Amino acid sequence: MKIAKISPSIMLALFVIAGSGQVTAEAVAKESESKKSATAVRKLPAFSWDRIPLYMHIRKAQAYTDKEIAFIAKFPLITFEKANGHSAHGTIEKGTLVAARAVKKVNPDATILYYRNVIVHYGGYGANKALADIPGAFLKDTKSGNTKLVRSKVEAYDLSSPKLREWWVETCSSMTADPAIDGVFLDGNIKALEPGYLKRQVGAEKKKAVTAGYHTMMKDTRKAIGPDKLMVANILRARFKNAGLEYLDYFDGSYLEGFQHAVGKTSYEDYIAKGIDAMQQASRQGKIIAFTNGLAETENTSKMGIDEIHGSVESEEKARQALIYPLAIFLISAGEHSYFRAHEGYAADKKNHWMRWFPEYDKPLGPPLGPAKKDGYVYTRQFKHCSVTLDVKKRTADIKWQEKK
Repeated sequence: MKIAKISPSIMLALFVIAGSGQVTAEAVAKESESKKSATAVRKLPAFSWDRIPLYMHIRKAQAYTDKEIAFIAKFPLITFEKANGHSAHGTIEKGTLVAARAVKKVNPDATILYYRNVIVHYGGYGANKALADIPGAFLKDTKSGNTKLVRSKVEAYDLSSPKLREWWVETCSSMTADPAIDGVFLDGNIKALEPGYLKRQVGAEKKKAVTAGYHTMMKDTRKAIGPDKLMVANILRARFKNAGLEYLDYFDGSYLEGFQHAVGKTSYEDYIAKGIDAMQQASRQGKIIAFTNGLAETENTSKMGIDEIHGSVESEEKARQALIYPLAIFLISAGEHSYFRAHEGYAADKKNHWMRWFPEYDKPLGPPLGPAKKDGYVYTRQFKHCSVTLDVKKRTADIKWQEKK
């Protein structure tokens, strides 16, 4: 079989031993064609192997300063999180647009995503006013009638309601119509898909209907925002049977959080290995990967291990030490259009830790010389200017950078 113009990243996959077995030429060719069709009309974020490709995920209730905007504009892929700019500009929509337009003036090539949670209702959105005209917009506890079901603080959307879904989809399409917004960041997918989440409160049948409504809403969102806008979801998680790859078709890529919080009876090392394999497979499919990891070790206190908790690192030395392990995971897994973010949370309102710029970010990286090699739980990978070793059983990593000549 003749294969024409296969990209370097696809060619590398011909020699990789994936978690499920050897990748064949036919499989790679199929993935290559899938990649071409999926990205034919959508402009992917700028990408280069010259340095570590980085991702920014941030929110600030007040307006960003010029210095902050200039910093954010350094990143090729940016998500403006919930609560963004609502105190300064009245609504999250206005705050997001002001920030996005400011970044585009500095860096017109930046790719900017607008945050929406698919199931959790957050205040601050101007679109929320229309919810008063949608009866039964929120899920209710079947016994108490309580609607504040998420962390006992906020409401959850009843995605089985066609009117609610129509409203939600319109909130995305109206924002992506602005040229400063390149797509939607979709959060809360795990809550909609996890069978046990809110099942006790709303009942098994309602939970099934909510999940079915979610799938309909994702399809409707793609139609509504058009073929040229991106949909990047918080969807890849090793907790799923196929690590979320089974749900990835709706989306142009996945954000990853809570990567190191093993769920259920799976061992830590098997959980991490499954997550790495999922990232590698998604990258070969041409999907965007936005990998994030906290710099501080925290316990995942949510009962089902869904939400990520963030801790703070005050020392620059400790922050840099904490960077190495998650960065190694990323470099072992990364493909074209994979981006990295190490952080201490997403709020820019108080501390300026979110503006940390590690020396590693300025080091020459260069393209990978091949895919990662796996021996048990030890991974190795070579880049033009560095070598990476990751031992997920021992939870250690080493990145050796070539000295400048």
